Amino acid sequence: MTAVGEEMHALVERLYPLCRSITGDGVRATLDIVNEYLPLQVHEVPTGTQVLDWTVPQEWNIRDAYIADASGNRVVDFAASSLHVLGYSVPVSRTMPLSELRDHLHTLPDHPAWVPYRTSYYKPEWGFCLAQETLDAMPDGEYEVRIDSTLADGHLTYAEHVVPGQVPDEVIVSCHVCHPSLANDNLAGIAVATFLARALAETTPYYTYRFIYAPGTIGAITWLARNKDRVYQVKHGLVLACAGDRGQLTYKQSRRGDAEIDRVLRHVLEASERPHRIAEFTPYGYDERQYCSPGFDLGVGSLTRTPYASYPEYHTSADNPDFVSPEAMADTLAVCREAFTVLDRNRRYLNLSPYGEPQLGRRGLYDALGGRSDTKQAQMAMLWVLNLSDGDHTLLDVAERSGLPFDTVADAADALHGAGLIKA
Repeated sequence: MTAVGEEMHALVERLYPLCRSITGDGVRATLDIVNEYLPLQVHEVPTGTQVLDWTVPQEWNIRDAYIADASGNRVVDFAASSLHVLGYSVPVSRTMPLSELRDHLHTLPDHPAWVPYRTSYYKPEWGFCLAQETLDAMPDGEYEVRIDSTLADGHLTYAEHVVPGQVPDEVIVSCHVCHPSLANDNLAGIAVATFLARALAETTPYYTYRFIYAPGTIGAITWLARNKDRVYQVKHGLVLACAGDRGQLTYKQSRRGDAEIDRVLRHVLEASERPHRIAEFTPYGYDERQYCSPGFDLGVGSLTRTPYASYPEYHTSADNPDFVSPEAMADTLAVCREAFTVLDRNRRYLNLSPYGEPQLGRRGLYDALGGRSDTKQAQMAMLWVLNLSDGDHTLLDVAERSGLPFDTVADAADALHGAGLIKA
């Protein structure tokens, strides 16, 4: 997985300088780069479109922004980092004293070398974000303040990629594309989702997998509004974010708490013996709260490493490409692949010979296991599958009750199905 981790990290580095927001050319540029890795269907939703209880806002774009001192030196420069401007800042071109400018400056006094990430999406405002040490070095006096931005009718942009499955029932994988230069939140999630889609495309999955790249909150709400009549096809889902830091994995359960995706992630994380944490659902966080809103109540959980707002670098300039590691992203990707393998193979079966134990030897089933290193486990798995194939128990139920590896149980079910002893 090291090579894949390095590729994902390279994608994070490419995306990092772009100025993303909930609308605008930064989102389009991001999706253009992702489109080099896998084909995307891009959707443009006009300003003013009603989406559930929300309205698609005006589109924001920015060309330049700075604060210059009396000598013309840019002490704060958007060209150096997209974090330097308050997201969705209205245009401004003025000269003002530092005493007046301070009301529009955002810093982190507890981390004086870091630049915070701040936005004002739905309230007309302007401002700059800068390091506290930069502000402390600014003498009183007049400063030129310029934000060359536009707020105008345009579009909200999101994209999808679909990996066709054997059935139309869908698994959605969602990541947000609205944050500017933040590597863990959200670029690592974009990278993991992209390489997960590529990996699934090399298989023949049972479910259809729909990858959603959308701005946070308003983007997921827009997708739900536009897919309200077919959302019943979504059987499972996962929101990916904060996927590249060095902390342990955290799975936040769906609103239901007992959705199949919840059980699968719990099982995979526990069976892998990775350090991890299982968190209860809360209606705050990433877009799982939209997919799990009571009107939809989809079985969608959230996979992160260190959760949002739980690490000092969160929403600051310290969340840079050095903060995320190829190994951590590769590990997140591996867990997703393991989980979706279980999800794809998890079935309910019915024993077609339920009266007594069918004779496996004369069907060649025992002989077929002779070359396996886990022959005894495989034989026990067959017996467990036969016993619990009553139409009510899933293969995950069998694995958890028997204590056997899920793959061994699923392989046993495949063999029994091929011998005509069980049916799905």
